[in-house]
Amino acid sequence: MSVSVSSEHRVPRRRPAAPAAAAVDPRRWPDVASLPRTSRTRTAVAELLVRRALGGLPLRVRLAGGETLGLGGPLLEVYDPHAFFRRIGASGLIGFGESYMAGEWDARDPVGVLTALAGNAATLIPAPLQRLRPLWELKKPSAQRNTPEGARDNISHHYDLSNDLFSLFLDDTLSYSSALFRGFPADPSLLPAAQHRKIDRLLDLAQVGPGTQLLEIGTGWGELAIRAARRGARVLTVTLSREQQALAQERIRAAGLEDRVTVLLRDYRRVLGRYDAVVSVEMTEAVGEEFWPDYFMTLDRLLAPGGRIALQAITMPHDRMLASRTTYTWIHKYIFPGGILPSVEAIEQVTAARTGLRVLRRDAFGAHYAETLRLWRERFTERAADVAALEFDETFRRMWTFYLAYSEAGFRSGYLDVQQLLLAKEGTPR
Repeated sequence: MSVSVSSEHRVPRRRPAAPAAAAVDPRRWPDVASLPRTSRTRTAVAELLVRRALGGLPLRVRLAGGETLGLGGPLLEVYDPHAFFRRIGASGLIGFGESYMAGEWDARDPVGVLTALAGNAATLIPAPLQRLRPLWELKKPSAQRNTPEGARDNISHHYDLSNDLFSLFLDDTLSYSSALFRGFPADPSLLPAAQHRKIDRLLDLAQVGPGTQLLEIGTGWGELAIRAARRGARVLTVTLSREQQALAQERIRAAGLEDRVTVLLRDYRRVLGRYDAVVSVEMTEAVGEEFWPDYFMTLDRLLAPGGRIALQAITMPHDRMLASRTTYTWIHKYIFPGGILPSVEAIEQVTAARTGLRVLRRDAFGAHYAETLRLWRERFTERAADVAALEFDETFRRMWTFYLAYSEAGFRSGYLDVQQLLLAKEGTPR
């Protein structure tokens, strides 16, 4: 395939919109409603690189006008190549995601398309150009730093959207983290049991039982706290989301466990006391690399002698984490501001350097997260009318579909993993 923008392969002037595309509200989505300002040269270079990358992937990319790229596989339809290449030229993968939100490209199998891209993420840009990355990559805004104030705003951006929204696609446990299945493909009816299996495994790792003083960092909607209290533990659970706190308290009262569980709106850095066990599910990702030492030093401070910490964390390979640690991504802009996925090596390095904690055990189960996300994505799609009834517009629904598919693809490709880790102070028996 030629990678030049010759007259034979020049982007057609006709720029059809995606079928049934709705107008994008410029007040809510200013960077989606209009094309970014960027130079013709930058757009042309982006088109050259994207064409070259797509030509070597197990995809079939069909551009408006009939031209196709790729080696064959899931179909990516580009309805507006001009806008598609211009957005990528201006802001890379942020532009790729915004182009999807705008309806400029689509795919019947978005997970298949995104899995092919994620599986080749390290080689999409030629190695010599990778060294120029600092010249073109967007930097994370300072406003997204996870200071106590910044962390509150970052968490609110996602988790305070609407409890009703999350309830549309999560199961009855309202667990918003990877489940642990017995086999694949997973049946939707088995998701609550798989979520309890995940929770029970974490509680077992931390040896939570009658009389345990348990601290949970990141309440979610309260299912882990409820399950721990039913084991006889006394639970302090902290969150920065007002929406989650309110519903978690309601669910704890309904379970008759308000005398055993306290839900506080509090930053982890401001928790006091000593606890026999600490459990935190997919919270490390929201801490930010700058504050990983604070986070693990806080865990060390709060853990009683002989205590155990059970974490569940989404991880990525260490080399990819190092390469992308300062990059501002589509996920940062639209879904999880301030977040960064750690590597296992990063966790081990920071705990060894700044704490008395050591990783005693870890278990990976990324394929289970892919199945969990598939079930969420399918249910979100099925409930599109209900999402609309909550006054989330089509651009939001496309954004959320892209987020769920993008995440699922990360796990299916092996680019992402999820781990349960047992940490304890040096000398604690395994």
